This record gives sequence, C-alpha cells and structure tokens, in this order.
Amino acid sequence: MMSIYGWVQKPFRERRLKLYQEVIHPTPQTTILDVGGSPWFWTGLQISGKITVLNPDEFSDQVKADYPTFQCVGGDGCNLSYPPASFDVGFSNSAIEHVGTFERQKLFAAEIRRVGKTIWVQTPAREFPIEPHFMAPFIHYFPRWLQRKTVRYFTLLGLLNKPSPAQIEDLLNEIRLLSFREMQELFPDCEIYREKILGITKSYVAIRRNRH
Repeated sequence: MMSIYGWVQKPFRERRLKLYQEVIHPTPQTTILDVGGSPWFWTGLQISGKITVLNPDEFSDQVKADYPTFQCVGGDGCNLSYPPASFDVGFSNSAIEHVGTFERQKLFAAEIRRVGKTIWVQTPAREFPIEPHFMAPFIHYFPRWLQRKTVRYFTLLGLLNKPSPAQIEDLLNEIRLLSFREMQELFPDCEIYREKILGITKSYVAIRRNRH
C-alpha cells in the first residue's frame, strides 16, 4: 500500500517541495524541524538544511543508521520540547490530520507556530472528493457507521491491507481532514495556499514567511 501511495503522491511531493524552496529559500545552515515526518520523505530531493525529524513512534537504530545526516527523535507534535523560535523552519507534511480531534490539531498548530520562525504545514483538503489515506471517493463524507462498513471492501486500503475492525476503528479515530476555514483558524498568521489538481483543491499549505 505504501509503495502505491508513494508512487501516486510522488509528483505532488516534488512540485510541493519545489514551491517550498522557492518560498522559503533554505540554505545548508537552515535548521528544519519536520514534525510527524520521516527521513525517507526528503531523500532524492535537493533540499538544503539541517533537518530534525520528530515522530511519535521512536525511530529504530537501523533508521538512524540509514539516515546519518538527519536528527531522528521521538516526540509529540502537540507538545514539543523546544523553546520558542528554536528552528528556522517548522515543517510538516500530511501529519496534522493524524492527531485525532480538532482540539489536538489546535495544539499541533500552536506548537509548530511557536517553535518555527518560518512555517510550512501541508495537509490534504477535506473538500477533495478522494480520501487520500483510504484511497476511495467520498468516504470521508460518510457517517461513521457507514465508514466502518465500507472501509474493508470498498477502499483500496481495505482491499490491499485487509485491516481488522479494530484497526479500521483506530484509523477512523486518528484521521481528521481539515477544511479551508479550519486551516485559517489554526494558522491565523499564515497564508493558506491551495494545491490543486484539475481545478479542484487537493491540499492546503499554511505558509508563514520568516519574520525578521
């Protein structure tokens, strides 16, 4: 599933990070905190900067050995242990929709805005008709009882991964896509950029340029 998802998302990732470079202008000295990410996301891309990757799941020794130029740390994106403005860039790609409730999303947004001088936070748009995690149309608009019944046999994730009812429930509790208005509320000091495909907004990026 991850290989298919990665293949589908690859052109969007490349285009998104090209925009990131044009807007943020990172240098080899730029310190970047990637909240909720993974070092593989950055591989093969000409991105300058000293990157710390923070994830709630502790990185294995093997991952740390495979990516020696990255600082890979465990931590909660809703409660960061760094002082204010401790990174040049607070970065996150497709993570804020995974923290559960809107209250926790508020904490996530507040923390990354606190520790980053510049902000770049991307998330899939709730308005886009295809749910990107389950890879199925319209399922994120269904009531919860109908989602439970359809995930296993009517989504690409369900057909390939064959999740148990408990795993499906965990995913439904974890994922909460954001609307444009909610992104404006979470990132009031940021520009909200719309990433589009065929004229339809696919994802949002909250951008706050460096405040000198």
